[in-house]
Amino acid sequence: MEITAATAAKLRITEEEFGNIKSKLGRTPNFTELCAFSGMWSEHCSYKNSIKLLKTLPRDGAKMLVKAGEENAGLMDIGEGYGVVFKIESHNHPSALEPFQGAATGVGGINRDIFTMGARPIASLNSLRFGNLKDTKTQHLLSGVVKGIGHYGNCFGVPTVGGEIYFEDCYHTNPLVNAMSVGILKNGETVSATAEGEGNPVFFVGSATGKDGIGGASFASAEITADSVQDLPAVQVGDPFQEKKLLEACLEVIQTGAVVGMQDMGAAGIICSTAEMSAKGKAGMRIDLDKVPTRQADMKAWELLLSESQERMLLVVKKGKEKSVLDIFEKWDLPCSCIGEVTNDGMLQFFMHGVLEAVLPADELVLGGGAPQYSRETKEPTYIQKIKAFDATKIPEPQNLQTIAEKLITLPNIASKRWVYEQYDSMVGAGNTSTNGVSDAAIVLAKPTNKALALTTDCNSRYVFANPYKGAMIAVAEAARNIVCSGGIPLGVTNCLNFGNPYDPEVYWQFSNAIKGMGEACLKFDTPVTGGNVSFYNQSPTGPVYPTPTIGMVGLLENVADKMTMNFKTEGDIIFLIGESKNDINSSEYLHKIIGEEYSPCPFFEIDEEYNLQQIISTLIKNKLIQSAHDVSEGGLFVTLIESAFTNNFGFSVIQNNQNIRTDAYWFGEAQSRVVISSSTENEEKIIATLQQNNIPFAKLGTVTKNTIKINNETWGNITTWKEKYDNAIGTMM
Repeated sequence: MEITAATAAKLRITEEEFGNIKSKLGRTPNFTELCAFSGMWSEHCSYKNSIKLLKTLPRDGAKMLVKAGEENAGLMDIGEGYGVVFKIESHNHPSALEPFQGAATGVGGINRDIFTMGARPIASLNSLRFGNLKDTKTQHLLSGVVKGIGHYGNCFGVPTVGGEIYFEDCYHTNPLVNAMSVGILKNGETVSATAEGEGNPVFFVGSATGKDGIGGASFASAEITADSVQDLPAVQVGDPFQEKKLLEACLEVIQTGAVVGMQDMGAAGIICSTAEMSAKGKAGMRIDLDKVPTRQADMKAWELLLSESQERMLLVVKKGKEKSVLDIFEKWDLPCSCIGEVTNDGMLQFFMHGVLEAVLPADELVLGGGAPQYSRETKEPTYIQKIKAFDATKIPEPQNLQTIAEKLITLPNIASKRWVYEQYDSMVGAGNTSTNGVSDAAIVLAKPTNKALALTTDCNSRYVFANPYKGAMIAVAEAARNIVCSGGIPLGVTNCLNFGNPYDPEVYWQFSNAIKGMGEACLKFDTPVTGGNVSFYNQSPTGPVYPTPTIGMVGLLENVADKMTMNFKTEGDIIFLIGESKNDINSSEYLHKIIGEEYSPCPFFEIDEEYNLQQIISTLIKNKLIQSAHDVSEGGLFVTLIESAFTNNFGFSVIQNNQNIRTDAYWFGEAQSRVVISSSTENEEKIIATLQQNNIPFAKLGTVTKNTIKINNETWGNITTWKEKYDNAIGTMM
């Protein structure tokens, strides 16, 4: 067939890019070659509209063991000769069309990124966004995504230990499904995703290849429309039992010393793994595609190159060690086939039954090589003027705080996510010490050390919508605050940046400002960005989703005994608010969902104030002066208090200590840099002295009670009544 710019356009390659391809090859590509460029130069693989800004993020740190973007996931030192491997990625578009398989294969793919480096996955987290939960489509998507995550993670045998879920109208058509995985490895046993050594054999291992997932990378780099259902073949189909066998086989084969390099076949399949491994090792490959194990007959060369069938790996093996590799994969009953060899000319040559189907320079295909890099136009969104015009004084203060509070705790963004997490196995592997919201971050044992990891995913996208710069800073700060409140020290960040169409100047303004805010916050909290994922084109016909730069953060506890939990422990304990309440209802759940105000500024946030707060919380925990710690976030101070009471069915008696603040702002406002702690009466003076010495504002709110809630000496009932509403709100709606 004749290859023209029109052919390229159907593969989502622009006319300019088509010209560049012809220039790089010195000729017009054939269809198979053009398909390879379509996958590799897609937004999903090449980061062509984001890489220039991503390079501005802080990516160096004392505990970094590999450079950001150098391997499939980030790797940081945790001491005692071990490292933590972690990464977060999106599977948004597949989940919009087929929620079960979309979410399941997202979990499978991110876990492969971890064990392809030689680490055993020990924990999964997620960050999910959906439309209005009253809508039947949202209920369908939520049910499918949760079942997909639970099915894959439970069968694969890695606990789902934490995450977050938000419901906003802007995610109605395009939900967000971000999956994070964390693993542990022994330092020095890392496997690199590289190809080197002329003549070394190239092995395909894992599940046989089918036609599912073909064009998935390109599909992920386009908007969801009414016609997107036609792209359903771009959604992969997963098999968690096959992946469990692949995990064990890969970790076993690494121990033989036969592996030169290894990479999972994720986005863009075989073309991606062959190109990236070759480019990294400044090598090439000769591949016989007809030797790739298949589960469908008569697959064409371009289909084999672009298929994103799951549970597959590409291995470069030391010549002469082939038998040890074959024996291990035969033992695990997994397909294993030598499909080619490493060359030294930097070229990828793909044959089919002896016929040369494609010849491509590896480096020209990949990010950091010949893949294009763009800077896009920015323009402040018109809605920002509505935000600037917001006047809180025009919002009347509520007459009945209790009625507002009762509505607040049943809002899907605040209510218990029990309906969701009960579908996940959070305890498989016996490493999770903090299941189902006991701590602000999940605490997982870092076996075989005596240390523990604190893990969290965080982003309030409504804050980012209101102010991308400050909202992204808050996302980093809240992640760090959750880790600190759990007894950990923040280590590093992986991010999943979910935005609309980058060719829209208003979307790119959001993106560029969010990157700037994120970078400044990561520098302040000494949490370098180890890697992550950019997901553009998250739009519906009515416009883009809220800008959602999800932060996955890992922290370290030198000893698991240092863990701090959020729940009140003893009747009579004193309750303190650390940090300063503000006269601020901006972008709160109260203002947005109950008052119905769509446009308001970001809540109060000042980064030095936040940093100082976190330092003092760490000190109080280290000196064993407090019984509990829980940060103030969605829902404000009241929700923080009642969540602290739920676990042990305690109550609390508290008063508003600052009458200069409107009552709704005091109890339901979401001004940042605040933490509720409880302590025994014996430690009261030491806590107050520590706070005063460090000039940290605080308020003594009241005490923990047996089971009754009192606000400003007014009884609001029994804790069990509130807990029932909080626990069952989402389940009842579903």
